[in-house]
Amino acid sequence: MSFLTYLINGLSLGSIYAIIALGYTMVYGIAKMLNFAHGDFIMVGCYIIFSVSAALSGNSVVGIIVAIILCTVLGVTTEFVAYRPLRGAASPLAVLITAIGVSYLLENIALLIYGADIKSFTSVVTWEGVSFAGGELKIQGVTIITILVSVVILIALQLFINKTKQGQAMLAASEDKGAAALMGINVNRTIALTFAIGSALAAVAGALLCSAYPSLSPYTGAMPGIKAFVAAVLGGIGSIPGAMIGGLVLGIVEILSKTYISSQLSDAIVFGILVVVLLVKPTGILGKQIQEKV
Repeated sequence: MSFLTYLINGLSLGSIYAIIALGYTMVYGIAKMLNFAHGDFIMVGCYIIFSVSAALSGNSVVGIIVAIILCTVLGVTTEFVAYRPLRGAASPLAVLITAIGVSYLLENIALLIYGADIKSFTSVVTWEGVSFAGGELKIQGVTIITILVSVVILIALQLFINKTKQGQAMLAASEDKGAAALMGINVNRTIALTFAIGSALAAVAGALLCSAYPSLSPYTGAMPGIKAFVAAVLGGIGSIPGAMIGGLVLGIVEILSKTYISSQLSDAIVFGILVVVLLVKPTGILGKQIQEKV
């Protein structure tokens, strides 16, 4: 029963990584850039939920809605102000450095507003969960909700990409932005929509992350953001199912390595597996080799 409990906890953590990784993989798949400030959008969403819930005497539902809206606005604004002017830059490092700068900017704004003290986050999930085998196996409510939410998001994104005009525009822009523009697709609007979706998912992931691990600081999103990027690369960056698979694998490996090997070495094991996978299959689990045009 203990192993099964750890496995379910790994799936829950992996589901959070997967939701965050979806934001990374969508932005990279369409805009061909890495938004390293994405992890800090999680932190922003958590602080919004924390502040709104405190102002409304614990009404976390309103807090989540406000966080999703404001994180969406933040993502679109960041893309318009910081990333869009550099899209045609000679070096891709310009956008990468800007993304790192945005990340530090958000962290320091949070430090100025809330301070460095760790806040106690009240879980947005009040359901205690279910028990099996006479109480030997207990699954927390936040664990079940997290896994279910990740599955719903994956299905919704797949349907959106494959069944809607905006989703088809995203696919076209990911293949060739120039050709997509010639076909009448507004590439700037499509990329902004991608940032909006990714940032909204960051707010959802933040609510689930801080509900499972109820502490909040300006650096809350830093390490989960890096691990979600690892999950996106592991699954094949640019692939939505790949992001989900990579996140689940990463979560399970992290929990099992903390339990059976060493909690201090778990991060090293996670990143070590990434190195091995990239050496064997550089495009990731579901990634495809792309032929460069000359």
